[in-house]
Amino acid sequence: MSRIRALLVAALLVVSGCSAAGASGGSVVVTTNILGDITRRIVGDQADVTVLMKPNADPHSFGISAQQAAEVEHAGLIVYNGLGLEEGMLRTVQAAERNGVPALAVGERVDPISYAAHGGPDPHFWTDPGRVRAAVPVIADQIVARVSGVDGNVIRANAERYRQKLGTLDDTMRRRFAEIPPQRRKLVTNHHVFGYLAQRFGFQVVGAVIPSGTTLASPSASDLKSLADAVRAAGVPAVFADSSQPDRLARVLADQAGVRVRVKSLFSESLSEPGQGAATYLEMMRANTDAIVDGLAAP
Repeated sequence: MSRIRALLVAALLVVSGCSAAGASGGSVVVTTNILGDITRRIVGDQADVTVLMKPNADPHSFGISAQQAAEVEHAGLIVYNGLGLEEGMLRTVQAAERNGVPALAVGERVDPISYAAHGGPDPHFWTDPGRVRAAVPVIADQIVARVSGVDGNVIRANAERYRQKLGTLDDTMRRRFAEIPPQRRKLVTNHHVFGYLAQRFGFQVVGAVIPSGTTLASPSASDLKSLADAVRAAGVPAVFADSSQPDRLARVLADQAGVRVRVKSLFSESLSEPGQGAATYLEMMRANTDAIVDGLAAP
């Protein structure tokens, strides 16, 4: 009898576990705060949106709590960047997918490029507002298809309004970058983040202080010397450091270059807290545009 009771309990646990995976089918869980803001603009008031990554965090290394992991497991849809960006929580997303939770790797759906220096997919597609504009209907379609209780017409109307704002942003960035002479459109950053922006707006990526697409890597002395030589040869007037990372390495590079090089801060991989200059994707991109123009337009 006890054996039968144990089998019944096990069966109930399996059933409850399976049903739990779809118990919150009306929710969307988003890994990064940049994608979180974009997704919230699309969803509006149609569903709950949980964003796992806090403001001013590093998408390569941020971790999540047990409670957040449970939210991932019970989401109606997981929206994540993909292309290797979320190194600290990729296993959590993959485990949820294996358990039947729908997941959308947005970066894989917007014509990703590879790193020029070392190959491999570049996950930083959001630095190109055109690709974000292309991503919006992809996200909207998955929300309509996967998240219970939403009104598809509202979702698509929200998406179209946001696409129009992204088109305006793209035009503004192109107009502002035209203030920089073509020979001065050269970028040196903390690590390789702006390949998509460079491709869209005609910049040359001279190099990065950390010669990698992830902040988890570290530069060697020879890496810094090689980049310092390239900076000196290119006559770059400014080096750009990620706002979520200390700019010490960028300042070391500036010293080694032996030329007058300013260090400017960009919001490249994370939104900020409200009031800190980059609380939304649109605000972040406008702030970065101003900083790049300020750093490169004049000697």
